[in-house]
Amino acid sequence: MQRIRLRYTKRGRLRFTSHRDFQRAFERALRRAEVPMAYSAGFTPHPKVSYANAAPTGTGSEAEYLEIALTEPRDPETLRVLLDESLPAGLDVIEAVEARISGLADRLTASVWELRLDGVDADAAEHAVAAFTKADTVEVQRMTKNGVRTFDARPAVVSLETHSSPADRPSDHPCAILRLVVRHVTPAVRPDDVLSGLRAVADLAPPVPAAVTRLAQGLFDEETGTVTDPLAPDREAAEALTAAPAAAATAPTPEGPA
Repeated sequence: MQRIRLRYTKRGRLRFTSHRDFQRAFERALRRAEVPMAYSAGFTPHPKVSYANAAPTGTGSEAEYLEIALTEPRDPETLRVLLDESLPAGLDVIEAVEARISGLADRLTASVWELRLDGVDADAAEHAVAAFTKADTVEVQRMTKNGVRTFDARPAVVSLETHSSPADRPSDHPCAILRLVVRHVTPAVRPDDVLSGLRAVADLAPPVPAAVTRLAQGLFDEETGTVTDPLAPDREAAEALTAAPAAAATAPTPEGPA
């Protein structure tokens, strides 16, 4: 059984699709692309697809991941192209690698988010960010199926800073850009929780909902403070397997006794 790991996006209006909506669209794409899927056992077999840490509904993403199991081997890049063509624009499959090392979910320990706050002045955003990062605790509330839950959002936030460039300012209207690096903890701290925290510590309340996009997710490197590519270990393992036969073919043949 071959396992393929995919990286896909949620862009534009497709960011409003729920995870269940995406599951239905992806399973249709698997059928259209005639992917030889492995299925679960039981009375209602389902294609073996493992989804990892899906972004919340309403947020965009450049770094969503899943894994599929196949009954017949396929070239990952060919499979990527077929699936990408079978999905609507905005749900784009941008990378595919063969799973070589177990534990994809274990490599998704942090995310990098961009929060665009239209109508918020950069100075006000910087003041709120400073108040958030200096705070020891930032209690926020979230409505759950069991009622309102209160928790501290501060420990999960690795970094929060303002970020801007000329491209980030398409008009004269104020627009603050925040970059957030957050660990995947329990309970999960989402970008909207951090926005609630900014409102709690500095009364920062954007006049319109924030445009939130996940830029990356992967293993958090404690030494560098960066989020690493979760598919890199599989890619490197595949390259090593390819290089080994080539090295063996070019190695000098030992001479026998004269």
